[in-house]
Amino acid sequence: MVDLRKMAQFVAVAEEQHFHRAAERLGMSQPPLTVAMRRLEEELGVQLLERGGKRVLGLTAAGAVFLREARETLRQAELSVQAARDTAAGCLGHMRLGYVGSALYGRLPDTIRDFRTAKPRVDLELREATTAAQLAALREGWLDVGVVIPPLGEHADLALYPFDQDRLCIALARDHALAAKRELTVADLADEAFIMWPMNEGRGFHLQVIRLCANAGFVPQVVQEAHGMHAVLSLVAVGAGVAIVPESMRTFRQDRILYRTIDAPDAAFTLALAVAANAPCVAEFVAMATGR
Repeated sequence: MVDLRKMAQFVAVAEEQHFHRAAERLGMSQPPLTVAMRRLEEELGVQLLERGGKRVLGLTAAGAVFLREARETLRQAELSVQAARDTAAGCLGHMRLGYVGSALYGRLPDTIRDFRTAKPRVDLELREATTAAQLAALREGWLDVGVVIPPLGEHADLALYPFDQDRLCIALARDHALAAKRELTVADLADEAFIMWPMNEGRGFHLQVIRLCANAGFVPQVVQEAHGMHAVLSLVAVGAGVAIVPESMRTFRQDRILYRTIDAPDAAFTLALAVAANAPCVAEFVAMATGR
């Protein structure tokens, strides 16, 4: 195998057409350069240079081809070095980011935009999924970062960083009997049919809704479960029941859905970044998203 140093020396000699000038360009003396070119030809088994003393009269046909390929090899080597440095600095790579649906209505879109602007050579793959699905994907290596709703239960050993704040609110169809009530509370929902999502898709979020209802003196009558918050709200929009959902999503289907704030301290919740991978670009994203 021909090393890169000999290739660079050959390119200098071929371009300068003179051994002494090529040696000055390379920061070396001329005799070792002449010897190096002889050895290079011996290693390849072909003549590359037409010589005339210290001058190079021209390139052989093999030399012309080798010059073209050597230039490309050296260029690719430089790109490889830079790519490695960029990857180590978090400027190059591929990152898979998961998120719960409500995250799109908070800080996440701006964070994604800022990261893509700052790191345009990082390929950012986005996947919407429930907290439970993201945790499984993080464990199995299908995701690098997830925007989830704690607590994480058995996944508590994942690195977790606070990311955004939200709170719960009441959602009901605009033609619902309770829509005319100006001061709506969770207690007013005691006799209503509830739309919820399976506990195994977001245990912390599910339990928070149950706790709100329990504090209001009732257990919610769940008539239907839906996978994902958009699906829950779509059922609310057609009058299938009421729901308690993230307040950040109150712009979704406002033509069909009425949202009412829940004025209680335990209605607030935190979205967090769950991190499994330690790639430099992931660290850069976390630092940008959390201001660390």
